[in-house]
Amino acid sequence: MSQQTSSQEIQSLDREHHIHPFSNTGALKQQGTRVIEKAEGVYLWDGDGNKIIDGMAGLWCVNLGYGRQELVDAAATQMQQLPYYNTFFKTTHAPAAKLAKAIAEVTPGDLNHIFFAGSGSEAVDTIIRLVRQYWCIEKKPYRNIIISRENAYHGSTLAGASLGGMGGMHKQGAPGVPGIEHIRQPYWYGEAGDMSEEEFGIACAQALEDKILEVGPDNVAAFIGEPIQGAGGVIVPPANYWQEIQKICRKYDILLAADEVICGFGRTGNWFGSDTLDIQPDIMSMAKGLSSGYLPISAVAIGDRIANALINHDDDFNHGFTYSGHPAAAAVALENIRIMKEENIVEYVANDIGPYFQKKLRDTLADHPLVGHIEGVGLVAGIALMKDKTNKTPFGDDVDVGMICRDHCFANNLIMRAVGSRMVLSPPLIISHAEVDEICEKAKLCFDKTLESVAE
Repeated sequence: MSQQTSSQEIQSLDREHHIHPFSNTGALKQQGTRVIEKAEGVYLWDGDGNKIIDGMAGLWCVNLGYGRQELVDAAATQMQQLPYYNTFFKTTHAPAAKLAKAIAEVTPGDLNHIFFAGSGSEAVDTIIRLVRQYWCIEKKPYRNIIISRENAYHGSTLAGASLGGMGGMHKQGAPGVPGIEHIRQPYWYGEAGDMSEEEFGIACAQALEDKILEVGPDNVAAFIGEPIQGAGGVIVPPANYWQEIQKICRKYDILLAADEVICGFGRTGNWFGSDTLDIQPDIMSMAKGLSSGYLPISAVAIGDRIANALINHDDDFNHGFTYSGHPAAAAVALENIRIMKEENIVEYVANDIGPYFQKKLRDTLADHPLVGHIEGVGLVAGIALMKDKTNKTPFGDDVDVGMICRDHCFANNLIMRAVGSRMVLSPPLIISHAEVDEICEKAKLCFDKTLESVAE
């Protein structure tokens, strides 16, 4: 009873003072919030004592699961020795320097230099600044256009939202940052029509070349993309897509930026999605799994081409954040990488739990009347819900099937995210076979209840 009262007190405080991200503020104020009190492994417990399985690893980030004492101890030890100092003014400290080396050891290609920030959005902002500064150093400041994709997510700062391709965000932030263009996303199931995956991959890559020619090759600085689109609904591109994209970037000498905020640190069965999809980026953003979400930290890994230009340029790079390379956050991230290596987490996702997760999803859900298509790699998956799966007929605007399904998940103690009419999963990387089974069983139950709701 005291726990319930405490939970009610928190709900009251939250209702009166807390504005939530990506929420209908008025509706939430009326409905109230669910208070999460504790977590362990892949489970959460709310203020009413409900045990909830977290199929989203927080926000795609709690890769090592909840309750890892080693990460808590790393933060506490560092806070006792040096709780904070900045990395401005020719200054560094051991956690930042060691973490930069540790990241450089696991990134692909020549991404040997690391810039730290506090969030994925800040990392993406940093990419914009870095690629434009690179072309200024090369005495080509007119090369400042960055090309992204529709339905891409690159953060919610003004720059990140402008770079992303989500119309709902653009409506609330217009006018956005200038010099950003968008091309079609490589969503084969939803947008290819009669084209094969290979044909569609070529068509989507051709959209990049068409846009380059439209705006002028000498005006384009970079192309940016998530290896697998995450918040856009888990869109896995056709197998030939990234190879074609890279050919076009090389043809016009355009920098290639990979946004690894969701795909990075084991999610796809490699350290980075770029490894999984054979992408060789010039620059790469990362966050989330870098510290398993225990403390906020992000980074940009910079290839030698851009880094050498900065090093040989006799001027400051006037960009950075108060918490760039925060010592406690860096210490946690360093310990996170150590644990991932020691416990062979990436190999576990690649060779064991990832294939099991993908097969179990399909075995359990592919035949469901609502499920039109399942796609995913490693421990990330997107499930398209369709009104008529045989004819690929989507639900109309009058039925928000994703939110209906999410509400049933919410009521049945499963965290599964809705992205339009797609349901997405991204559980902690330490999840067991039995816990995958539980997610799939609960997902099937919620799909059954969703089917009943839309029929009504």
